[in-house]
Amino acid sequence: MKDDVRIDGPRIAISGKSGCGNTTVSRLVAELLGLRFINFTFRSLALERGMSLEEVLSHAAADDSWDREVDRRQISIAREDGGCVLGSRLAIWMLGEADLKVYLTAAPETRAKRIVKREGGTIESVAAFTAERDRQDRERYLRIYNIDNDDYSFADLVVDTDALDPKGIADLIAAKVKEKLS
Repeated sequence: MKDDVRIDGPRIAISGKSGCGNTTVSRLVAELLGLRFINFTFRSLALERGMSLEEVLSHAAADDSWDREVDRRQISIAREDGGCVLGSRLAIWMLGEADLKVYLTAAPETRAKRIVKREGGTIESVAAFTAERDRQDRERYLRIYNIDNDDYSFADLVVDTDALDPKGIADLIAAKVKEKLS
């Protein structure tokens, strides 16, 4: 096979706010479909640079280049040969050529409970932190990219994850991919 021949596969973009199941569901969909899972985040950048997540977030709050670096890297990886599942806050906006764009939603209470289960803390403090993070993320995405992450009306599939388990959501997405690409 020639080096310049590109081998394609489906590219699936999955987005959602913290606690909606974005990472878990993206990983499961990738496993179900035998695709690469991509989730390059501020945590990934912190690990790469030997910094704490808090340090990276602090830098990112004052310097948009941190966001741009994370987003550039994950999109670059997603555009490599072969199919993939890209799970990130902005995946459905940033990977315009995705074959399927999925947005996951959940009620604020559900999201807070999931985050507490994953990271600890109290429901009240996590709910307050998450609401503030949502506000800051929205402002930042509007400023940097002119993306309103509260407008996901163009998504191919919107899934309310409140009453569904990750496996059920992944099965639903995998079925949609197979339907759309058949």
